[in-house]
Amino acid sequence: MTMDFWDKHIMMRSLFVFSMLLHATMAQKRALPNKPIGPQVPAVIPAHKWLTLSGNEPLVIARGGFTGLFPEGSPDAIGLSKDISTFLCNLQLTKDTGAYCLTGTTLDNSTTIAMFDPKENTYNINGNDVKGHFSLDYTGAQIDQNVSVNQAIFSRPEFFDGVSPVLNVDALLEDKAPPKFWLNVQNEAFYTQHGIKVVDIVLEILKVYPIDFVSSSEIGFLKSIIGKSNKATKVIFQLLHATDVEPTIRQPYGDIVKDLLNIKSFASGIMVPKEYIWPVKPDKYLGLPTTLVADAHKFGLEVYASGFANDFFSSYNYSYDPTTEYLQFIDKEVSVDGLVTDFPATASNAIACFAHNNTLPKKGPTLIISNNGASGVYPGSTDLAYNQAIADGADIIDCSVQITKDGIAFCSDSINLIGSTTAMTRFMSRSSVVPELQSKSGIFSFDLTWSEIQTLKPQIHNTQGNDLPRNPAERNSGKFVTLPEFLELAKAKAVAGIMINISNAAYLASKKGLDIVGIVSTALSNATFDKQSTQQVLIQSEDSSVLSKFKDIPSYKRVLLVGEIISDAPRPTVDEIKKYADTVNLPKTSVITATTASLLSGVTNVVKELKDANLTVFVHTLRNEYTSLAFDYWSDPNIEIATYVQTGRVDGFVTDFPATASRYLRSPCSDPKHVPSILPAQPGELLSTIPAEILPPAGAPLPVLEVANVVDPPLPAVLNLTKEATTATPAAVAPSSTASANASNFVLSLVAILVLAMLSEHY
Repeated sequence: MTMDFWDKHIMMRSLFVFSMLLHATMAQKRALPNKPIGPQVPAVIPAHKWLTLSGNEPLVIARGGFTGLFPEGSPDAIGLSKDISTFLCNLQLTKDTGAYCLTGTTLDNSTTIAMFDPKENTYNINGNDVKGHFSLDYTGAQIDQNVSVNQAIFSRPEFFDGVSPVLNVDALLEDKAPPKFWLNVQNEAFYTQHGIKVVDIVLEILKVYPIDFVSSSEIGFLKSIIGKSNKATKVIFQLLHATDVEPTIRQPYGDIVKDLLNIKSFASGIMVPKEYIWPVKPDKYLGLPTTLVADAHKFGLEVYASGFANDFFSSYNYSYDPTTEYLQFIDKEVSVDGLVTDFPATASNAIACFAHNNTLPKKGPTLIISNNGASGVYPGSTDLAYNQAIADGADIIDCSVQITKDGIAFCSDSINLIGSTTAMTRFMSRSSVVPELQSKSGIFSFDLTWSEIQTLKPQIHNTQGNDLPRNPAERNSGKFVTLPEFLELAKAKAVAGIMINISNAAYLASKKGLDIVGIVSTALSNATFDKQSTQQVLIQSEDSSVLSKFKDIPSYKRVLLVGEIISDAPRPTVDEIKKYADTVNLPKTSVITATTASLLSGVTNVVKELKDANLTVFVHTLRNEYTSLAFDYWSDPNIEIATYVQTGRVDGFVTDFPATASRYLRSPCSDPKHVPSILPAQPGELLSTIPAEILPPAGAPLPVLEVANVVDPPLPAVLNLTKEATTATPAAVAPSSTASANASNFVLSLVAILVLAMLSEHY
């Protein structure tokens, strides 16, 4: 190294240390808890061989660390990813050769630069005018002393913005235990045009530090370092989007990738957007795979796929399950050699825990209960949804029973057909307001005959709104299922059990002359479910008087569905529940609580108290969409499942996606004693790292579940509709124990959704 270059780097490091001390004094944060244990490899090496070029397992490359949660290059982002991945640094350079790790062309979204210098500049980069703050306009001292990192993706937490300095390459690599390092050189031609000798700077870094990979999207730069870098360092050609133009030879990357032999002359591998391997069609479903990985391997080129993030929508084929997407690239006929991701823990777990059909012959005792079948894949409560749930490994399939005007029992998630069917397009004139059931108008099952309902189409319910639709190609697929058909399917497929949900029994009996309890009892008896013990039969209701009707059938288990958020229940309440229920199905937030800012706040004693009373405990409803997950779960449904199994200690959970739950429970990594294991979140730990002054106000205390909340009056007599119209009108139906609680819970849920919407506003 020249003395001038070396002196500059010594100065930069000194300034960096000063900056780190300043930031540390300001931050005073605790280290994060549920850090993945690495390296995440099975305790026993499997006999199979990976279909990578080397035959080794694919590499996990963390873009800037754990950037799915923390700002790029921050200490927490590095610490959480260090042991399970290679750190990818997207290089930016200052006017005095300071080297920093930040993705992109400017410093704007990812740092606080605008607070230090409001003035912006405009440069032409690769034929495009770009306006903003550029690293080459500043010295390293200015960056170290005045600029901090922000979360660059606005839908992610901003709690850690402005806390950590911009990551200095020298400071990271001089650490006593630096991470495995991948240096990706951005915009070399642009820097060179402005007098910054990128090739010289990078070669100096490669001489001083053990760099595992160096990459660039510019052929000229890669050719300039071939034969000059450390032999242990792999040189990788980064291809950008197919229509982008490479600066050196001025050809689109989509054309350049066709000549792999030429690429082999200046690189040992390629890094490509994942769509180069599995294209996504305009309708957001996967197209046919390309042969790129196999072709590159034939030329001895490694292939690294980039662009993975748990909280980015990719394709409907993955059902919002990031693990499914990772497996698509590593568990097929050929495997990529590495995955570049913002969520390295999920990628690491996909490799160590789920690849190569890594399953146990028998899963643990926790039950998987479908929510209207596999309602995340097909319209709920249809034949397709139920068959999919069974195929996906659900232990219990469920039917929420509704009754038609002519007394036919069928499965549907709601008595109001507007959300789950196309009723609005055909029977709008039949809509009505029923205050006992809901405040707004609806089209109710008891106002239509079975023949009329069969003219409708089922409809997928998008629980997270239209921004995250579920499987639109099957939006109206499947057919409605009567209760006898559901029971017949359960017996034919020999599922472990069924759950029959009964609601609105008092209203149907007293106002519509429909005996839903009697109809369900008869259907179960006709199918001989009351005379067998092979398949579990769960009768679920919010109404204690409904559950009491089934107390004399010992083969049935009665499940109290709790629709309200509750806190620690007093002992008399538990004793009262035991009089009419064997199991309690709780909303998940009553077991593991969360703030309105989507941060877990703690674990209640509810499960322990119920289990101490020999009651079984289920929770509802688990979903894959990242907007339904607290930030502590890292946008990974596996972490949420692990938390309810290992920390919540529940006996079962209701889910829209049985496949995700089944895959987790059948993995060796679901055993906390296994190495590796999928670690649960630690509720409250992430919250404790955030200064109280930047958190939103705390919500109201959770209401306590009192005896009066769960004990309902006896069911009224069934109205005889054949009587003359002059017959006295039956007394008003007493409200269900959960009616008012559901209303308050709806408000709380609405607040949570609004917070998520605000966090996602600039997604």
